[in-house]
Amino acid sequence: MSVFALFRTKPATTSSSEAKEKALDWAKRFYKVGAQVPRNVVAPTEETAGYFIPTLYKYGEKAIAIELAKWEASRQRPDGAFSGADGVPYTFDTAQVIRGFLATLDDVPELLQPLERACDYVESQIDARGKVCTVSFSGWRLRDGSIFSDYAHLYALPPLLEAGRRLSNARYIEAVDRGINYFRKQPDLVEFKPDLGTLSHIFGYMMEALAELDQVDLARKGLARAAEIQRRDGAIPAYPGVNWVCSTGMAQLAAAWYRIGDDAPADRALEYLQSIQHPSGGFYGSYGKKAQYFADKEIGWAVKYFLDCFLLKHELTEASNLVSGGRL
Repeated sequence: MSVFALFRTKPATTSSSEAKEKALDWAKRFYKVGAQVPRNVVAPTEETAGYFIPTLYKYGEKAIAIELAKWEASRQRPDGAFSGADGVPYTFDTAQVIRGFLATLDDVPELLQPLERACDYVESQIDARGKVCTVSFSGWRLRDGSIFSDYAHLYALPPLLEAGRRLSNARYIEAVDRGINYFRKQPDLVEFKPDLGTLSHIFGYMMEALAELDQVDLARKGLARAAEIQRRDGAIPAYPGVNWVCSTGMAQLAAAWYRIGDDAPADRALEYLQSIQHPSGGFYGSYGKKAQYFADKEIGWAVKYFLDCFLLKHELTEASNLVSGGRL
């Protein structure tokens, strides 16, 4: 059997607008405070709610976003950190809550104090070398005993940088600069490794963070590795050497491509995601033989990045239209 046959699906039967609306409806059902979550859906965490808030906000769902942000504030630990599903505080998770606070701050100014406390915590975890530290990796551990790549902590830097700029806090900005310098020195940073610890979901965090931090040269190098293994139908293996796909990772890589203006591979990945979207509007974490990432559960972060892709694609199209119209 051809390897391409392993990824072949029926053509998408819904339009992009319909797929987007289905995904947004899914988010509104399950990413609101007090939602009843069925067994086949992974419940929101402080981390995933944190980075879902800006997406909801941009889609005009401000009431749900603000309610989530207030819920986040009620969950903050005395040291300013936020916890994972295991109750352990994580630097990464805390940084994602910062994204949610920043998105809602103008409408909910009382979030300033929890925002600053969360930023203080994340800044305190970036050491003198620029390495982003965390008190535990227990929630990052995989079934085979390995852990997700520590390079995922790149994704903790953009929200701290945005906070530093908006709050005029040089300490936050300096911590991010140290972090960028540390990561740039890592010789294998943009290597799409053939192991579960750097599956496309984690690699996607890394690539989108590089794009957000204006490290476009590195983002292009890493995304070129993903493009090398992208299938003709748009599918991207979860990591080199396997035949299953991670839905979230594909959406994140597409988002990163849109951020750097490379729409062709992004469009193909987005079209493939539309073809595997469930009638519910959601996605399992992975698909295919021997899939290893939430293969029987719908996960919110796949929906979040899928929705982000449409926003970024629209922004890129608008920018292109301005250029072609001679207005830039």
